[in-house]
Amino acid sequence: MRSDVRRLLQNLRGRPLFTSRSPPASPMDRSERYCFNPALRWNPRVEAYFIEAYGAEHFARISAALTRPSCYSCIRVNTLKSTSDAVIQKLHAIAEEAGLGDSTGGTNLQGTHTVVDANKVPQQSGALTNANGDKCPEGQSKKVLGSLGDTVDPKKEGLPSSLISKCDIPGLDYVVFIRGSGPYDIDYGYALDKPPKEVMVSRKCAEAVLRGAQVYVPGVLACSAHVEKGDVVAVSVAVEQPDPLYNERNGMYIGQGVTMVSRAGIFRASEGVAVDMKNRVYRLPSFNDVLEGEIFLQNLPSIITAHALDPRKGERILDMCAAPGGKTTAIAILMKDEGEIVAADRSHNKVLDVQKLAAELGLSCITTYKLDALKSVCKSHELSAAITSNSGDSFRSDATNQNSCTVESQVEKVQAADIAGLSMRDVCNVNVRNEKSGEKTYASRSDVRKSMRRMRNGPGRNQCKGIRTENSKGFLPHSFDRVLLDAPCSALGLRPRLFSGEETLESLRSHAKYQRRMFDQAVQLVRPGGVIVYSTCTINPGENEALVRYALDTYKFLSLAPQHPRVGGSGLVGSFEYTDGYIEEWLKPGEEELVQRFDPSAPLDTIGFFIAKFIVNKET
Repeated sequence: MRSDVRRLLQNLRGRPLFTSRSPPASPMDRSERYCFNPALRWNPRVEAYFIEAYGAEHFARISAALTRPSCYSCIRVNTLKSTSDAVIQKLHAIAEEAGLGDSTGGTNLQGTHTVVDANKVPQQSGALTNANGDKCPEGQSKKVLGSLGDTVDPKKEGLPSSLISKCDIPGLDYVVFIRGSGPYDIDYGYALDKPPKEVMVSRKCAEAVLRGAQVYVPGVLACSAHVEKGDVVAVSVAVEQPDPLYNERNGMYIGQGVTMVSRAGIFRASEGVAVDMKNRVYRLPSFNDVLEGEIFLQNLPSIITAHALDPRKGERILDMCAAPGGKTTAIAILMKDEGEIVAADRSHNKVLDVQKLAAELGLSCITTYKLDALKSVCKSHELSAAITSNSGDSFRSDATNQNSCTVESQVEKVQAADIAGLSMRDVCNVNVRNEKSGEKTYASRSDVRKSMRRMRNGPGRNQCKGIRTENSKGFLPHSFDRVLLDAPCSALGLRPRLFSGEETLESLRSHAKYQRRMFDQAVQLVRPGGVIVYSTCTINPGENEALVRYALDTYKFLSLAPQHPRVGGSGLVGSFEYTDGYIEEWLKPGEEELVQRFDPSAPLDTIGFFIAKFIVNKET
């Protein structure tokens, strides 16, 4: 009988009642648990693959670098609205108003950094220690590279040496660096009989917090009991494994903050800030609602990708995988908003994001389409069918817009009634248009409930005011001067990264096959004499150098072209043989200097990134 009960409880809980895997939590040195010392756990075959490509020591440095954020934030100035000098002046004013001066202590350009005492409300002042145990005053400018203990001279490596500085790379004077600092050792107020209150967040949330964000409600997975608004809590990261145990969170604490709502409020709300981070392991400024339309937060390699394309005024350019629109808008600004940029993406909502960003930056040369990159090339008969189909879309569009205006009119009336403090009975008496009869009548309670839901949840896909996504059947061959293929990839170069176990050799090879199919489409769309730029945010040579090898071997009329500015390192030369006998060819000697590979462990301290530029010669 007892065995049956035990088996039932095991099934209900999804794990055994007792485990030999880890003993019950026992007292330990706080430095072992309450710290930030993550280590990526790679799939063994993937790790062997990367060691073959980079060497064991180099790959160990890359893995360590991936677990921490870059030591600076990079913002791109919208030169159509402002200048880098004007932006730097405004940012200095914001920093001085926030009390940051020229220090790195602040985590938000809109507020001061505070050191948290676990037993009372945070007060300004105090010094922290870095990962090596040395005192780090607020004005300290040295930067420690993760847990490696190496110190970099910012001026020598071209990194920002002051809080706010202009990029000194030729041609990138409109790029501004905002310096950060870390890592710091935080005192969480640990005691044997009274551990600190704790909020556990998801990996994605934690990675955003390490880059300067706050802890938002959707990212919270668990919370200690009896947490009230205003309590000081330690923020830890949930390990992405079945039923994380106590010891598995050792070294996975990313900072300390103050709860904005109680524990009950966190799990009842659907949005909003859950924890206001006051004490962070890495301190990088937040640019939320700062100089909107004048600046855009973007990684340095992404900005260089737009330069590698070398767009010119009046050209027709295609961004095949445009979302979220950072590179698209960077290209538009380099063209001075003169010409035509076609931005395509397969996701409806992502296309809307591109439209929103273009509007925010005041760009008018960008046209967006919902289109799968694998269907970018349109045949002649398909184009005729698309023209015929679009002739009827105008009527449907007008009808949709008319219905949208009616719905929004009702929402505005209900919202006005709500603001005026009217009762629900009064709200029900708001006149609305009857779509079927064209006559005015009184709103039913169900109509009012629908309107209230729209007010609460926002407009639906077909009721977006002034914003629609247009579907595309593809484009004619040789119809673009330049094409950017920033291909979807394994994203193994993004940082900070706290988990890597989901990728296998099979999945990496699958990414590469998908990218080759997209590149096949890109080649057909560029006119002779045009340019293709291929880029990824991964360290995987199978998605980078192997794609270049495929392109040059398959399309003899393609050739690698030099890139300006050249900031990244050289590519990988050689090959790799899989267990099934397939040989993955990379670059040949002499080609490595024509691509740009950004190494996360290099002194430039960027994300992992890859850029290749091809010239489309005339076919012989």
